[in-house]
This record gives sequence, structure tokens and C-alpha cells, in this order.
Amino acid sequence: MTNTLALIADIGGTNARFALCDPDEPVPRLLQSQSLRTAGFASLQHAAEHYLAGLGARPRRAAIALACPVDGDEIRLTNRAWSFNRHELRASLGLEELRLINDFGAVARAVPVLSPSGRVALYGQGHDIARGPVSVLGPGTGFGVGLLVGDAARGWQAVETEGGHVSFAPIGEEERALADWAVARHGRVSWERLLSGNGLAAIDAVLRQRDGEGTAGVTDLLATPDSPLRDPADIVAAALDGHDVASRRALARFCAILGSVAGDLALVHGARAVVIAGGIVPRFIPFLRASAFRERFLAKGRFAAYLEPVSIQVATHPNPGLLGAAMALREPVGDH
Repeated sequence: MTNTLALIADIGGTNARFALCDPDEPVPRLLQSQSLRTAGFASLQHAAEHYLAGLGARPRRAAIALACPVDGDEIRLTNRAWSFNRHELRASLGLEELRLINDFGAVARAVPVLSPSGRVALYGQGHDIARGPVSVLGPGTGFGVGLLVGDAARGWQAVETEGGHVSFAPIGEEERALADWAVARHGRVSWERLLSGNGLAAIDAVLRQRDGEGTAGVTDLLATPDSPLRDPADIVAAALDGHDVASRRALARFCAILGSVAGDLALVHGARAVVIAGGIVPRFIPFLRASAFRERFLAKGRFAAYLEPVSIQVATHPNPGLLGAAMALREPVGDH
């Protein structure tokens, strides 16, 4: 296989996605894409070597999106016990150039080149994204936040953030119970503690206990914060099946909280558009549309009218992080 192609990767807490690309194409194609479970590998180097060995490829350039801050030489993933030194990784993989970017910085870079088939419009106006700011957010293993500024004529710039770790502001009794649960387990409640796969499982557990469906009361649940949780994929499947009232209630609460957070970010960023990505929401777009998401997005008092025209879209491209990593290879070397 030709060595003129570049390696691109999107590394999260659960999956490590790899592909090859020619970054000089107008919209880079993702070639030989493969998703590996991070739990099966000791390190990022191990996973990358496994992927490349299977192809017989030796790329000289790489861009890797990571679910963690990427400043400095020592990198540690937030939701996976992987750490590495960027210079050692570059040498180990035989690379001449290695660019490291935040995972939602990568998703933000992908937004301007997403085709209409790669996104679904939910609400608002101006679904062709030609001007920023654009808030980019999404739940998966964690909760990512990025910002896209600029426009199609003058060029775009992705701003990488760790906005998923902003403190959660509960609304109503149910959400205060969720906050209490998260404090008992983690000591602090961030958006990510509820807007993630584990967060959905936590919402499900707390609401079931409040309804008396568990084997213990909510006081016991808070006293045993290490109690096991249901698989979030099972919760989503049960909710969409339509026969499990508790699962539907948990997913509905998840969507409501997501609406509040998306609205907060749109205010903070002055966003013209909000793009939701990540591995969870594309699975239940009709459920999201029918939920309280929109109501909570607009529930900002005097600024409801300000948010009304903001375009809200869901990125349905299967690998926006890989696409964004490919776009990052076009940026000046000094930017990374």
C-alpha cells in the first residue's frame, strides 16, 4: 500500500477509529477505516501498530484526535487509562509529522465539509452553515464541546475546549436527585457525568429508584455509589421499543438536559448554529425531536427569542472525527 497516504485516528474512551487519507483531496475520503475497542489494547501505540500491520502501511504523516486536552508533550486520555509522550509516539510509529488535536476540535473541523446527507436539521434557520460561530457538542463515552469560528469565504478555525466539564445546573426535583447521585459517586457534577453513556445509565438508575422499581430506596442508592448500572445501549433500545416506561423516561430526561446545555452553549458562544455529534444522539433523532429538548433549549428567559433562529443539527456522518483529523493535516505546521 502506498506510503503517500496519511494516517488519521479518532481516539475515544471506548473506540479507537483509524483510517488512511489523502488530505489534499477537496473532501478527503476515509480509506481502510477500522474501529477497534480500546479495552483490547494496552496503549495507543499498540492499537495503531495493530491497524497499520493489518494493512502493511507505513505512513509518514498522521493526525490523531484525542478525547482529552492535547497541550504539552505528555498526553493522558480522560476516560481511558492510556498515556503517552508525543515525541516517543511519533518515533515509535516512524512518522515524520504527528499532529494531535482534541476530538471535538476534530469534529468542528469536519462541520464545514459535511454533506447534506451527513447531517439532519432539527430546528432553526439557515441550515447551510456558511458563517460561525458554530457550537459543536455531543455525548459519547464522555461529553465533548468545540467551537467553530470564521466563514466559508475567509476560512474556518476550530477552537478546542474542555467545555464538557462545566458544572451541571439542575432544574427541578428529578435533576436535583441526579446531582445528588453524581456528587455521592464523583464528588462533583459536570455536564459529562450525565450527558454520556454512563450518564444515561445513571439517570436510569436514579429515576428507577425514585419510582420504587429497584431493590433499594434512593437513600440506599446514594449510600452505595458503586452499585452497578444498566448498559446505556440497552436503555436506548428499550426506550425506542416503546414498552419500557422507565427507559423512555430516562432517555427523555437525558434529552431535556441536553437541550438546556445546548442552549447555554449557544448563549456563551453567540452561536448561529449548534451541531450535535457523538456516538449516542444519532441513534434516536426522532425521539430527540419529540422530547423536551427544544423547550429546554429555548428556556432562557428574556433570551428565548434570541435563540429561536439558531440552526440545530445532528451530525450523522459515521466518522466526523476522522474527517476532521484529515482536515487538520491541511493547517500550517506551527498550529500543532
